[in-house]
Amino acid sequence: MLLDRLFGKKTIMPTVDTALPGRPQPLETAQYHHVSGRPLKGPYPEGMKVIYLGMGCFWGAERLLWNIPGVWVTAAGYQGGITPNPTYEETCTGLTGHTEVVKVVYDPNVVGLDHLLKVFFEAHDPTQGMRQGNDIGTTYRSAIYADAEADVKKAESMRDTFQQALVAAGRKAAITTEIAHAGPFFYAEEYHQQYLAKNPNGYCGLRGTGVACPIA
Repeated sequence: MLLDRLFGKKTIMPTVDTALPGRPQPLETAQYHHVSGRPLKGPYPEGMKVIYLGMGCFWGAERLLWNIPGVWVTAAGYQGGITPNPTYEETCTGLTGHTEVVKVVYDPNVVGLDHLLKVFFEAHDPTQGMRQGNDIGTTYRSAIYADAEADVKKAESMRDTFQQALVAAGRKAAITTEIAHAGPFFYAEEYHQQYLAKNPNGYCGLRGTGVACPIA
């Protein structure tokens, strides 16, 4: 019963009144990508676009995404919550409202958003609500955050297309992916950045459904 209560608290979004206060100053993090050497916070080359993708634990998700041709740089961070500049430990309590996401800076002339979203939907199970597998809590919810209205609409269209594919494959659970305009993105601590490049045998929680996502 104690575990049920603890998990229950971690899977309920906080309110402005119940969220942790956070801090005004950003957390210290890496300046450069451990694999590519490119600057995490920019400046980025002209013409680059940005999408933020949450697939559960950001370690495996970031490795998957930085290996896609056309992705210029990736960064692990927290988004979609209330608490400013949260720490990892704070997000794990469920009292910040954030989910773990990967900031993806990409060249649209090399890789399209539809391909990135196809990889996103196929690489995890977007029907699990506030969890991914054994990882339980608001920090592990599936999410897509975009700066442009057209990108939000594209994500919604891909979600609907993948829902149809899931149903056709006999999986009737509804997709719970949160799709919204991007709010503040907070860079995660340095040790989280490109974690699996630094720790090749580290934990990766990515588990897809085995269902292909058609391009909408």
